[in-house]
Amino acid sequence: MSYSQNKKPINIWLPFLLAAVLAFGMSIGFALRPAQSVVAKGNQPAKHLEELIRYIDAKYVDEVDSDELAEKAIKSILKELDPHSNYISPEQIAAVNEELDGNFEGVGIQFIIQDDTIYIVDAIPEGPARAAGVRAGDKMIMIEDSMVAGIGLKSEDVIKRLKGEKNTTVNIKIKRAGQKDLLPFSITRDRIPIYSVDAGYMLNDETGYIKVNRFSATTSQEFVSKLDEFEKEGMKDLVIDLRQNPGGYLNAATSILNQLFGDKKLLVYTEGTHYNKNEYKSSGRNFHKIEDIVLLIDEGSASASEILAGAIQDWDRGTIIGRRSFGKGLVQEQYDLSNGGALRLTVARYYTPSGRSIQKPYTEGRSSYNDETYDRFKSGELSSQDSIHIGDTTKYYTSKNRVVYGGGGITPDVFIPIDKLIDNGYYAESVGYVAPYVYHHLDKHRANYKKYKTIKAFSENVTISDKMLNDFAKYAKSEGVKMVQGDFEKAKKELALLIKANIARQFFGTEGFFQMLNEDDVMIKEALKALK
Repeated sequence: MSYSQNKKPINIWLPFLLAAVLAFGMSIGFALRPAQSVVAKGNQPAKHLEELIRYIDAKYVDEVDSDELAEKAIKSILKELDPHSNYISPEQIAAVNEELDGNFEGVGIQFIIQDDTIYIVDAIPEGPARAAGVRAGDKMIMIEDSMVAGIGLKSEDVIKRLKGEKNTTVNIKIKRAGQKDLLPFSITRDRIPIYSVDAGYMLNDETGYIKVNRFSATTSQEFVSKLDEFEKEGMKDLVIDLRQNPGGYLNAATSILNQLFGDKKLLVYTEGTHYNKNEYKSSGRNFHKIEDIVLLIDEGSASASEILAGAIQDWDRGTIIGRRSFGKGLVQEQYDLSNGGALRLTVARYYTPSGRSIQKPYTEGRSSYNDETYDRFKSGELSSQDSIHIGDTTKYYTSKNRVVYGGGGITPDVFIPIDKLIDNGYYAESVGYVAPYVYHHLDKHRANYKKYKTIKAFSENVTISDKMLNDFAKYAKSEGVKMVQGDFEKAKKELALLIKANIARQFFGTEGFFQMLNEDDVMIKEALKALK
């Protein structure tokens, strides 16, 4: 999906506002369990479709690919259903499943390609590349006997060369700052974890913070592991950040909710025309004592994220802070096809404990459905609480008799408007060059930051100077970003924060990145205020 140039103000938030829209058909609200055999109410239509493809294959004047015809027929049929029923091709299925299974087989390197150079963003903890000695900031020059720098490779080309079956070996050569010669590494591929918890640390002496990016097979385990750490540090209250979390496995959400309720409660229930009502309840046996809870959501929080928010809001278990969530209340079940692909079919709706369905309307077609997030921006909803659209005016009641609504997401208890930088044209154009700039900066100045052994020391001692910001502006200009002095001045504070966070990522990983961003985060400040 794309927008014309005269809609540029929204572009700075496209990675955030539209991530859910672009990914939902493949990555959210997946099956409660593997699909069982499917029994149709009558197989005559299926026979007609099969007969048609066979007849075309046998009689058509030109050569045809019957498998390709079948795929197109499936996609056309699914377009007549809801926006989340989807076909996944055999080529896509492995990548889609990997993200939700929480692991893949490879070397465990995160990278970006900038100026035709492969920069290592991070070597994943517990991965074979990290164990072999590969570091963040290294440049990958060769894979096996082939040069991979300066030849125009794309990310997918690099991934294909690095990924492979467990226990196989790949040889790479690295250029490291301060080293004259290329460094050779022989890396034995292994199973690599894909973490769904980006960060977990103490905001203060009593408040833990957990950032969850999706709900995968390993999310509950990762979440509980963080709670174990917090308990040793004296945690009483908890902030859960689900902003831009597109969802995932429903069971992962209910497992986390089980840790947040000390007694038996209905958490969510599902029901469909051909799908019996199924209730999910907490066991009453949580392992951690958590007093107050704050949940952060926005327009990109969907599916399993909304299950968490709905249960906490309906039972008045905590405070929901942010903006109205996406509004995805449909449950998909996966059916594996004989060609190696899969069908993810919507089989039920889910309902919050008070009986709310939070699914937003989709009767006007997929295009209108996908544009709904942008429509919120145009209507002013992202900036003003008074503009929040209530899709269903039916009143539902929380455990403390507060009125809540369904029909299009979870409306927060405390509204936080979107950042005003959404209207800053210079920020919109330049923000994408922050990470590449940081790599160029660290090529010359990495030693300046190595002395900070903790994120606390880094935070307290590292300041992004006006000189660095002007250097960044020059770099962005060299990449084609037009300097608009007034907009640049207004964006300097946020750009400085992003530069600092990206430097922190190189030395303290994703957790360091979020700790820096959160230092000046409006929702985090409001969360701490609510907990007081």
